[in-house]
Amino acid sequence: MSRGTGRRVAVTGIGLLSALGTGQADTWAGLMGGRTAIGPLTGFDATTLRTRIGAELTGFVPSRFASRRTLRSATREDELALAGLSLAVDDSGADLARLNPERLSVFLGGNKEISRPQHLIDGSLSVREADGSARESVLGERMGSSFYPLFYVEGLQAAALFYASQRYQAKGANAYFHGTADAGATAIGRAYRSVRRGESDIALAGGFDTGVSFWAMSKMDGLGVLTDRNDLGAGAFRPYDRERSGSVLGEGAAVLVLEEFEIAAARGARVYAEIGGLGSAFDVGGLVTPEPDGAALTAAVAAAGREAGWTADGPDYVATHGCATRLGDASEAAGLRSALGAAAGRVVASSVKPALGHMVAAAGAVNIAVAALAVHHGSVPPTLNLTDPDPDCAMDWVPNEGRDLPVRSALALARGLEGQNVAVALRAA
Repeated sequence: MSRGTGRRVAVTGIGLLSALGTGQADTWAGLMGGRTAIGPLTGFDATTLRTRIGAELTGFVPSRFASRRTLRSATREDELALAGLSLAVDDSGADLARLNPERLSVFLGGNKEISRPQHLIDGSLSVREADGSARESVLGERMGSSFYPLFYVEGLQAAALFYASQRYQAKGANAYFHGTADAGATAIGRAYRSVRRGESDIALAGGFDTGVSFWAMSKMDGLGVLTDRNDLGAGAFRPYDRERSGSVLGEGAAVLVLEEFEIAAARGARVYAEIGGLGSAFDVGGLVTPEPDGAALTAAVAAAGREAGWTADGPDYVATHGCATRLGDASEAAGLRSALGAAAGRVVASSVKPALGHMVAAAGAVNIAVAALAVHHGSVPPTLNLTDPDPDCAMDWVPNEGRDLPVRSALALARGLEGQNVAVALRAA
C-alpha cells in the first residue's frame, strides 16, 4: 500500500451529539423529519440577554463517555468533545487498539476560553480587599489557596486533545484549532491531508462547543450576530429569508473517523463518503462584516473543487453556513454563485442551523458530517423557516422539507467570525 500523496480518504465514522439527538442516526432522522431543537433557554437565567432562545442538550450524561478521573478536570466543552469522539469511533467499528498508535492522529477544533466559570468567579471573589476592590498583585499572592486546585489544568484550551489522545493511545500527528465555525472544519481538513499524504492511516477529527452556556451567550450577544426575535421561538432562525435577523446558538459536537480507503475496505468498513478536496481563504473585509461579494468563499470553494477534480457541473449538494445575518447570508450566496457559475441554477443547498442552532466551533464539522450523510443516504435536509426567500440570496435552498435525490458529490462550508472561509469537497465512494 502506497503512502504517497494520492491516497484516498474515506469517512467511516460519524459522531454527532446535538440537541436533536445522541448519535448520527437520531440527528439525521430529526433533520430529515423537519424537527428543530430551538426553544427558550433553561440552563441559566437569560433575562439579561437580548437573545433568550437556543438549542440546548437535554439528558446529556458525561459519565457515559468519560471516566470519573477525567471528569474531575474536564470542562463541559471537553465532555462534549469526548462524547463526539466516542460516538464516532463506535460508529466506525474500528478497533483502534489494534492500530500502530503512531499512525493514529487526532485533530480537534473548539472555542474553549476558560476553566469552569464558577471556579473563576469563586476564586476572584475570594481575593477582594475589605473595601471590595481587587488588585492583580493580591490575586497572584493568594492564587494557590483561593482557586480550585485544577483551575489551570481544566482551563487549558486544547485539553480535549490530550484526553482524546490518552483515551485512544493516539501518538501520531495532532493539532488543536481555536475559532468559530472554521475551527472544526479546519480540524477535519487537516486530518484529511494527514491521511491523504501518508502521515496517518486513521484520523479522529471534528469540533465541539457549548454555544448556549452563559459565557458564550454573553459574548456573542453583544456582537450583533444573534437574533432578538425571542417572540418567534424556533421560527426566529431564518437563513436566506427576507425577515432574517441573526443566528440562534446551539451546543454539541461533530467528530469524524477518516481512514485510508484500502485500510477501510480491508476491514469491511461502511464508507459514508470520500473527502476529495479542501480549500480555505481569508476575507479581509472586516471583523464580523464579510465582503459583500463573498470573494474569499469563492476562492475556498474553487480550491476545494480543483483538488477534488470537479467538472463544470459542480457538486450536487452544498451544506451551507447559513447564519441568518443580513450581510452573512447575502455574501455567502454571492460567493457560492460565483464559484459555481452556470451550475448554481442546478445545485441544491441548505442550512441545518435552524434545526440544530449555530454550534459555533462545531458548526463547520457538522456541515461536513451532513454532507457525508447526504451522499450516503441520497437525501438532503431542508432549510427550516424559509417562507419568503430574499432575492439577494437566490438559490435552491430546499425550503422547509427535505428531498430524496442522488448526491454523488457534496460540498460543506464554514465561515469564521474573523474572516476564515473553509470548503470541503466530498464524493460517493
